[in-house]
Amino acid sequence: MAAVTGGGGLHGSAVRLEPAGSGSGSLAAAQGLLLITALLVVFGLTMLYSASYGVAGAKYFRNQLIWVAGGVVSGAVVFALGYRRLAAWSPFLMGGSFLLLLVARFCFDPINGANRWIRIGGFSLQPSEFAKLAVALFVARYCSENIRTFSELRSRRGLLPLAAGAGLVIGGVLLGKDLGTTLLISSMAFLTLMVAGLYWRYFVIPPIGAVLIGVYVWLFDPERLSRVTSYLNPEKVNQDEGYQLWTSLMALGSGSWFGVGFMASRMKAKYLPEAHTDFILAVVGEELGWCGMAVVVICYLLFGFFALRIALRSESRLGLLLGFAITCGITLQAAINLAVVSGSIPTKGMPAPFISYGGSNLVVGLTMVGLLVSIAVDTVEPDYADKFMRNLWNRIRQDRLSEEN
Repeated sequence: MAAVTGGGGLHGSAVRLEPAGSGSGSLAAAQGLLLITALLVVFGLTMLYSASYGVAGAKYFRNQLIWVAGGVVSGAVVFALGYRRLAAWSPFLMGGSFLLLLVARFCFDPINGANRWIRIGGFSLQPSEFAKLAVALFVARYCSENIRTFSELRSRRGLLPLAAGAGLVIGGVLLGKDLGTTLLISSMAFLTLMVAGLYWRYFVIPPIGAVLIGVYVWLFDPERLSRVTSYLNPEKVNQDEGYQLWTSLMALGSGSWFGVGFMASRMKAKYLPEAHTDFILAVVGEELGWCGMAVVVICYLLFGFFALRIALRSESRLGLLLGFAITCGITLQAAINLAVVSGSIPTKGMPAPFISYGGSNLVVGLTMVGLLVSIAVDTVEPDYADKFMRNLWNRIRQDRLSEEN
């Protein structure tokens, strides 16, 4: 198994990877990851059909099928290209994500108080999802290439260029008033820095940031402040700010152990807002009960286990850090969604990975799975992607020559 070692651990800058041994464990983890992902996607399609059929017929189900196909193609493409090549393109991906975030912020009207979407006809794009992928690639590549200096403030290849690049894109997400995704990407990036060997003195940044965000919400963001106050006692405001959370809790409570039955939810039809997107797990809890919810939690835990196993078995520092960043991004998002639906944290619009309705989130999630599989295969067959591309190009040339002859 790969391990980060060196003179300083999290303190120091001398980091190396110990050999991971046989790559069979990586391939087995990749197979397990693909199986769990397929189960989550199929389960998500099934529950989406149930959650949305009474409101929109099979429209959302058909749309989601198209996004699944797009996500599978995207995952296959990044697997063929290889994670090393995608990481090398990360500065361009960061720039493209930032431009899309600016377009969403200044060229399109807000929805529910946030400028998160680019809408052209019936097509909708959420740039913050692609920013999440771009930041993961950028931070992993920067730290892997500057492992001895990225924690230094005064170095030309130190913390300031890293913070400026990642901070610009994260700031673009925040500019669109998407506080939840801002915190998710920031947490993913910081945890990746910790694994890479960030100095302990920088660990004060998250609590300071939390205080600043709290002050900002208190003074300048009454909408999100109302979400916090309603979360503390949703029953008292169950007809106003706490309505969505209260109906979610009612759905979970009415499901009991084994649920009211598939397609039999009462809350999804007239009461629970966003039943097919951010609060689809409330429908799962009502129809399939707490046992159904437990299965979902177990699947997410298994996803995190297989993804982390791939990362730890990688024989490259880049593979380790990128795999860890992706694992954090997806599992943290799942944990936040589960916490919101169950009333453990204030309401935040964040979909359940692979289950909720939404094209951008699903395509990016499946693309990240493709990157994880790329890391696993690269552990067994280093630079497999370059060999694949060379063979493909030679095959194309041979076909052209044969046609000319």
